[in-house]
Amino acid sequence: MRRSPKPDWLRIKIPAGEDLFKLKKDLTSRGLHTICQDAKCPNMSECWNKNHATFLTLGNICSRNCGFCSVETGQCEEPDKHEPEKISEMVKIMGLKYVVITSVTRDDLSDGGSAHYKKILDKLKREFPDLKVEVLIPDFKGDQKAIETVLQGNPDVLNHNIETVRELYKSVNRKEENYKISLSVLKYSSSRKFITKSGIMVGMGETTGQLRELFSVLLENGVDILTIGQYLQPTPENIKVKEYITPEKFLELKEMAETMGFRAVESGPFVRSSYNASALYSKVSGGS
Repeated sequence: MRRSPKPDWLRIKIPAGEDLFKLKKDLTSRGLHTICQDAKCPNMSECWNKNHATFLTLGNICSRNCGFCSVETGQCEEPDKHEPEKISEMVKIMGLKYVVITSVTRDDLSDGGSAHYKKILDKLKREFPDLKVEVLIPDFKGDQKAIETVLQGNPDVLNHNIETVRELYKSVNRKEENYKISLSVLKYSSSRKFITKSGIMVGMGETTGQLRELFSVLLENGVDILTIGQYLQPTPENIKVKEYITPEKFLELKEMAETMGFRAVESGPFVRSSYNASALYSKVSGGS
């Protein structure tokens, strides 16, 4: 069966330009990865031409196989001990004031890679005192010690994606246990007084009622910032899109989330976890 053609509002500009080419070259020469490339983010052209990228640490091979993600799954390599220095170099080259650090899931590591996150945070905070750093972390299997290790690096925002409504976890190769673990990550981070953020994808078969329930649960677990974006099937092997959500519906979801109590919301077809991250942080922090 042929997939339905994407609607006009999902047409994207092909990444191009000298600045984009130079940024790719700088990243490649340092052996660095970005989630922009590895997860086929639709905002790559817009963000990279603004010299903004979300760094993908701990390699580009994931230990899990979620049905919606295009990041490669397989045998993971040892973490690059020089990665903090390499990321620091790129922050300086790009002149960043706000950076997002994320990673693949590393269930093969005893601490899930949390100590690696802290090393990167310590390096960036030490060398760039005014730099704001957001971390988009995996669930670390709910290990509170691992979460605490990351928080000791003093990130400005702790982001962990819930991804979808509880009812659809099984359909995306996740267990309900993972849903509960994700909520525990968010709750613990909020309890430690960190700005806490989460993101979801829509168009996977969820209902408005299920989304409302999820928003309520996220608020109960201390989430300050919410991002809502369209799920786009990255490869033929990933789960199929059930529905293309209209821009008008995204606006309705944004208004619903704000009315329910989120302090900042970004909602739109191309919205991803780190999209407009600096502006969302400023809204919650008061620009500090």
